[in-house]
Amino acid sequence: MAEVTLESPVTVLKGIGPKKAKLLERLDVHTVGDLLHLYPRSYIDYTSPIKIRDIVAQEVCAVRAKVLNKLTPRLIRSGLVLYKAIIADGTGEITVTIFNSSYQFDRLRVGKTYTFHGKVTGSLTGLEMASPSFIPDGDPCKLIPVYPLTEGLYQSVLQELIRGLLDTFCGRIPETLPPGLLQAQGLCGLEYALDNIHYPADAQALEAARKRLAFEELLMLQLGLLQLKKSNRSRTACPMKDVPLDAFYASLPFALTDAQRRVIGECTGSMQGDYPMNRLVQGEVGSGKTVVAAAICCFAVRNGYQCALMAPTEILAAQHFKTLTQFLSPVGIRVCLLTGALTPAKKRQLREQIASGAYDVVVGTHALVQKDTQFQRLGLVITDEQHRFGVAQRTTLAEKGENPHLMVMSATPIPRSLALILYGDLDISVIDQLPQGRQPIETYKIGPDKLQRAYGFIRRHLDEGRQGYIVCPVIDESESELVSVGTYREELAKGPFEGYTTGLLHGRLSGAEKEAVMGDFAAGRIQLLVATTVIEVGVDVPNAVIMLVRNAERFGLSQLHQLRGRIGRGQYQSTCILETASKSPETLRRLRTMCRTTSGYDIAMEDLCQRGPGDFFGSRQHGLPPLRIAGMDALGDLSELGILQSCAARILDDDPQLESPYNAQLKKNVDRMFRSSGTI
Repeated sequence: MAEVTLESPVTVLKGIGPKKAKLLERLDVHTVGDLLHLYPRSYIDYTSPIKIRDIVAQEVCAVRAKVLNKLTPRLIRSGLVLYKAIIADGTGEITVTIFNSSYQFDRLRVGKTYTFHGKVTGSLTGLEMASPSFIPDGDPCKLIPVYPLTEGLYQSVLQELIRGLLDTFCGRIPETLPPGLLQAQGLCGLEYALDNIHYPADAQALEAARKRLAFEELLMLQLGLLQLKKSNRSRTACPMKDVPLDAFYASLPFALTDAQRRVIGECTGSMQGDYPMNRLVQGEVGSGKTVVAAAICCFAVRNGYQCALMAPTEILAAQHFKTLTQFLSPVGIRVCLLTGALTPAKKRQLREQIASGAYDVVVGTHALVQKDTQFQRLGLVITDEQHRFGVAQRTTLAEKGENPHLMVMSATPIPRSLALILYGDLDISVIDQLPQGRQPIETYKIGPDKLQRAYGFIRRHLDEGRQGYIVCPVIDESESELVSVGTYREELAKGPFEGYTTGLLHGRLSGAEKEAVMGDFAAGRIQLLVATTVIEVGVDVPNAVIMLVRNAERFGLSQLHQLRGRIGRGQYQSTCILETASKSPETLRRLRTMCRTTSGYDIAMEDLCQRGPGDFFGSRQHGLPPLRIAGMDALGDLSELGILQSCAARILDDDPQLESPYNAQLKKNVDRMFRSSGTI
């Protein structure tokens, strides 16, 4: 039999046949090494048992107690057997109940002491712990891993498999980081980290393991992104020269802020170099990113090139088309809109015109990256809300030109240290100034008991000729505690908002239906728009000044900030009302943050402190390779992210191709991370 290695398929392990291997594939586990890197999502903590007399009903706890008696099993109904035991610790007694598992019940021995962990409930007959996990007295493992599962796969199976692997590979797990780096950063070795991420010796060992594994994972991400950035440093086929934008500035109905002019200068400066611009332009909702994009388009068109702007939704693409047309048509620049909602004949005609160079700026959705869309001379690619695309998609669009310049716009506030990790293949510009005259949005938190007063407050604004939003978290009524957005809109139209025009907007409407609703709202034909988060990136309606967010506890801080950005876009004072029935301290702290500040960067920092940096990293959100452990809050300190970035830069300065023996394993892991995700 061949030796089992970390590269061996999991089917070489005893007990894993084709069926179980398929289940493991759902967890992205294909090899023995993948299984060792399937990290626990939490732990059962037996380290601090309490006395039975100190138990609080309805809480999860651990108790160390002796089995006094095992009761006769009872058949409750067909297929359900209850097993019960009485345990005591000298301060009291409690009943332990096990459902349908003779195996677990047989593990308990009368007279022996165990530590039990589970939720305790109170009843007329006393306290009861149902379906507890337990370990015998003297078991050295006090923190037991709880792994992510998929239907058909059980904790006990994964625990047994991984514990066996740790024993099998003891002393055989090769180190993946250079010794000097481990020493300089105070990181433990890989084998120690894997042992203690699965079965920690204590809390300190677990913290050391998490820090090591998260550091390595983020280091690989940063190295891969930096290499991607360098690989894209082919000389541009779209060299540009300095051209004046005075006519464009003069045509605008407002003066640009200093921050907007600075960012335009950074972009046009990059576009005059030998290599293509790859730049993230980050700015608050309402900071004026679109006019910056218009200026960059004007610069490219004046240099003889076409531009493409890709937006994540048809609603947003239509808004960009309208806004760019307003900004660019006065200076003779031709703008068109290409989306999937057009008829086949219209799309064919428009694509022919784009390919012939009849249009200078093409705004669209994913239709821009389809094979049939070709450009005559594409020199600039702009993508909006980068986290909704991926590295691969923006690369596909860029390939329609010859190394065109790239600008990515994002209204998602991210601290600069995190942005450098998330967008490691891009330079970063920040529009850190709002246009003059913007009034801060007043934000309040209310409970359900104040809902009728909130409706009255909204009606007063509608009576004054203003418009508003009511945002709901769900579309269907599959979640019993929440009403669907459609039903809710009907209740409002027949109740507190009878006599007012109400609209309905959600993600399952067709593109044409969404366009019609938003068109009616923008034109003032709809006074109150009842919607889901589809409005998170939506059209500007300066007359919309009031927003009520129902069940606000179901939204993240950054998402609430994006939603709130739909109001406060005109001359009128705007108000956002956050309604929640939640009493959770964490929820109330989040909502107090929203009431205290309108700064997206302050909110992002608070989000970071509350959730950890892991929630900013995710392939679904950012188009990055998936991370296995960085979401475990192992790198909560922003200063550590700066250290990590410096480490990656130094490694590539000394060894650009990661060819040295010390870096060979690191290179292999970086390649695997990016290739498996399709990023490169």
